[in-house]
Amino acid sequence: MTTYDDRASLADLTSTAERVRHSVESVIEGKPEVVRLALTVLLAEGHLLIEDVPGVGKTMLAKALAKSIDCSVQRIQFTPDLLPSDITGVSIYDQQRREFEFKPGAIFAQIVIGDEINRASPKTQSALLESMEEGQVTIDGTTYALPTPFMVVATQNPVEMEGTYPLPEAQRDRFMARVSVGYPGPEAELQMLDVHGGTSPLEDLAAVAHAHDIVKLIEAVREVYVAEPVRRYLVDLVSATRSHPDLRLGASPRATLHLLRAVKASAALSGRDYVLPDDVQTLAGPVLAHRLLPTAQAQLNRRSAEQVVHDILQRTPVPAAHVRGEMPPGAGIRGF
Repeated sequence: MTTYDDRASLADLTSTAERVRHSVESVIEGKPEVVRLALTVLLAEGHLLIEDVPGVGKTMLAKALAKSIDCSVQRIQFTPDLLPSDITGVSIYDQQRREFEFKPGAIFAQIVIGDEINRASPKTQSALLESMEEGQVTIDGTTYALPTPFMVVATQNPVEMEGTYPLPEAQRDRFMARVSVGYPGPEAELQMLDVHGGTSPLEDLAAVAHAHDIVKLIEAVREVYVAEPVRRYLVDLVSATRSHPDLRLGASPRATLHLLRAVKASAALSGRDYVLPDDVQTLAGPVLAHRLLPTAQAQLNRRSAEQVVHDILQRTPVPAAHVRGEMPPGAGIRGF
């Protein structure tokens, strides 16, 4: 395993990220773009919402990512009777010491897997808001910091909607990106039968990076350079969602920040210390679509939020590709 000093290089970042990606792909067959997006969200300090039908590997993806980076993991099965204190923790009075003692909940882990998050009540769902946004939990007036790195990977099933509570807009906005795993191709499914037909694919999965490595990768991603034309392009895309006739709710300023962090991580994973417009175009859909609310007329016309984002990408002028030349001396990831 790689150990980083204070001057992590691009080679260190990409080599460790490649090992994690290959490790997860050994479990999730035929979905390299989904694995890359999950890793991008992790390095961008975000949270991931996986929405798809049952049995396509939503929970498996989250567990494989957690196991590959040797982080503490907690899994929460969301049910209608789950209480907020089951997630955040509770203060219990100790009669011997005559004081309250805090018992941490399942949120106190580096990677938290929330299975079927839409099956819990809105009150329980809201218990995640502070932890996802600020990396802390406040119980009885006392604030407790969460470990780093910290990532929530939540899953939800969009087809069995009876007895569920759809995530409100404020909760969806906390997730940096949404992804659908989708069905594997015939060849990938055949390989899955050959390789994983007898045992669970997670049994032989070993950690290929430490949590300390991921923290160093995150610090390096923060220093990826974004030229002024690319930043303006990013803002233009998000602003266009707020005035599009097919949308009654556009993307928030938080979405702009999430998209910026995501494109930095994507550029680093591609071996670059600077962002290109291509990075923005690739991630605009996963980062923006789940935050948008189509109008009633758009829904009648079967216009999805993803289609609206694609339409905005087609209409928004793209900056010149030679944005690398605007990079000032000394900018970029250290060690380049």
